[in-house]
Amino acid sequence: QVQLVESGGGLVQPGGSLRLSCAASGSIFSIYAMAWYRQTPGKQRELVAAITRGGTTNYADSVKGRFTISRDNAKNTVYLQMNSLKPEDTAVYYCNGVFRIDSDSYNNYWGQGTQVTVSS
Repeated sequence: QVQLVESGGGLVQPGGSLRLSCAASGSIFSIYAMAWYRQTPGKQRELVAAITRGGTTNYADSVKGRFTISRDNAKNTVYLQMNSLKPEDTAVYYCNGVFRIDSDSYNNYWGQGTQVTVSS
Protein backbone atom coordinates (compact mmCIF):
# COMPACT_ATOMS: atom_id res chain seq x y z
CA GLN A 1 0.00 0.00 0.00
CA VAL A 2 1.49 3.29 -1.17
CA GLN A 3 0.15 6.71 -0.32
CA LEU A 4 1.11 10.19 -1.49
CA VAL A 5 0.08 13.16 0.61
CA GLU A 6 0.48 16.74 -0.63
CA SER A 7 0.60 19.81 1.54
CA GLY A 8 1.54 23.46 1.34
CA GLY A 9 -1.15 24.85 -0.92
CA GLY A 10 -3.09 27.97 -0.14
CA LEU A 11 -3.90 31.51 -1.14
CA VAL A 12 -1.07 33.82 -2.12
CA GLN A 13 -0.82 37.20 -3.81
CA PRO A 14 0.74 37.59 -7.25
CA GLY A 15 4.50 37.66 -6.94
CA GLY A 16 4.43 35.59 -3.79
CA SER A 17 5.83 32.16 -3.06
CA LEU A 18 4.63 28.78 -1.89
CA ARG A 19 6.37 25.52 -1.22
CA LEU A 20 4.49 22.31 -1.87
CA SER A 21 5.54 19.01 -0.42
CA CYS A 22 4.56 15.45 -1.20
CA ALA A 23 5.43 12.64 1.14
CA ALA A 24 5.28 9.05 -0.02
CA SER A 25 4.67 6.26 2.43
CA GLY A 26 4.13 2.54 2.29
CA SER A 27 6.02 -0.38 0.89
CA ILE A 28 8.26 1.21 -1.73
CA PHE A 29 11.15 -0.75 -3.11
CA SER A 30 12.57 2.18 -5.02
CA ILE A 31 11.52 5.47 -6.58
CA TYR A 32 11.86 5.81 -10.34
CA ALA A 33 10.50 9.32 -10.68
CA MET A 34 8.28 11.89 -9.03
CA ALA A 35 6.46 14.80 -10.56
CA TRP A 36 4.02 17.61 -10.04
CA TYR A 37 0.99 18.13 -12.25
CA ARG A 38 -1.70 20.77 -12.12
CA GLN A 39 -5.23 21.08 -13.36
CA THR A 40 -7.61 24.00 -13.71
CA PRO A 41 -11.34 23.56 -14.34
CA GLY A 42 -11.87 23.35 -18.07
CA LYS A 43 -8.28 22.39 -18.82
CA GLN A 44 -6.39 19.15 -19.15
CA ARG A 45 -4.03 18.11 -16.41
CA GLU A 46 -0.53 19.23 -17.33
CA LEU A 47 2.95 18.32 -16.21
CA VAL A 48 4.59 21.08 -14.20
CA ALA A 49 7.88 19.54 -13.13
CA ALA A 50 9.46 16.12 -12.80
CA ILE A 51 12.56 14.62 -11.28
CA THR A 52 14.03 11.20 -11.94
CA ARG A 53 15.89 8.92 -9.59
CA GLY A 54 19.12 10.21 -11.09
CA GLY A 55 18.21 13.81 -10.38
CA THR A 56 17.33 14.88 -13.90
CA THR A 57 14.64 17.54 -13.88
CA ASN A 58 12.13 18.72 -16.43
CA TYR A 59 9.86 21.77 -16.32
CA ALA A 60 6.96 23.12 -18.25
CA ASP A 61 7.96 26.18 -20.24
CA SER A 62 5.45 28.28 -18.33
CA VAL A 63 7.22 27.73 -15.00
CA LYS A 64 10.88 27.63 -15.98
CA GLY A 65 12.92 30.03 -13.92
CA ARG A 66 10.19 30.34 -11.30
CA PHE A 67 9.57 26.82 -9.98
CA THR A 68 12.09 24.34 -8.63
CA ILE A 69 11.49 20.67 -7.98
CA SER A 70 13.65 18.89 -5.44
CA ARG A 71 13.61 15.76 -3.36
CA ASP A 72 14.69 14.32 -0.05
CA ASN A 73 15.32 10.65 -0.69
CA ALA A 74 15.66 9.81 2.98
CA LYS A 75 12.15 11.09 3.59
CA ASN A 76 10.65 9.88 0.30
CA THR A 77 9.49 13.43 -0.22
CA VAL A 78 9.40 15.71 -3.23
CA TYR A 79 9.03 19.48 -3.08
CA LEU A 80 7.94 22.19 -5.45
CA GLN A 81 9.22 25.65 -4.64
CA MET A 82 7.06 28.17 -6.47
CA ASN A 83 8.28 31.74 -6.74
CA SER A 84 6.99 34.78 -8.58
CA LEU A 85 3.55 33.26 -8.68
CA LYS A 86 1.08 34.46 -11.28
CA PRO A 87 -2.71 34.22 -11.39
CA GLU A 88 -2.39 31.69 -14.19
CA ASP A 89 -0.61 29.37 -11.77
CA THR A 90 -3.90 28.92 -9.93
CA ALA A 91 -4.79 25.24 -10.06
CA VAL A 92 -5.05 22.05 -8.11
CA TYR A 93 -1.57 20.62 -7.89
CA TYR A 94 -1.15 16.85 -7.86
CA CYS A 95 1.83 14.80 -6.84
CA ASN A 96 2.68 11.79 -8.96
CA GLY A 97 5.13 9.02 -8.32
CA VAL A 98 6.40 6.05 -10.26
CA PHE A 99 7.53 3.51 -7.71
CA ARG A 100 8.94 0.03 -7.83
CA ILE A 101 6.98 -2.02 -5.35
CA ASP A 102 8.37 -5.47 -6.09
CA SER A 103 11.22 -7.09 -7.94
CA ASP A 104 9.99 -6.58 -11.50
CA SER A 105 7.19 -4.04 -11.71
CA TYR A 106 6.53 -0.32 -11.43
CA ASN A 107 3.31 1.40 -10.46
CA ASN A 108 2.00 4.90 -10.86
CA TYR A 109 0.44 6.72 -7.90
CA TRP A 110 -1.34 10.02 -7.42
CA GLY A 111 -1.89 12.24 -4.44
CA GLN A 112 -5.22 13.82 -3.60
CA GLY A 113 -4.22 17.28 -4.79
CA THR A 114 -3.70 20.60 -3.07
CA GLN A 115 -5.27 23.89 -4.12
CA VAL A 116 -3.05 26.82 -5.06
CA THR A 117 -4.80 30.13 -5.61
CA VAL A 118 -2.91 33.21 -6.76
CA SER A 119 -5.06 36.28 -6.40
CA SER A 120 -4.97 39.80 -5.04
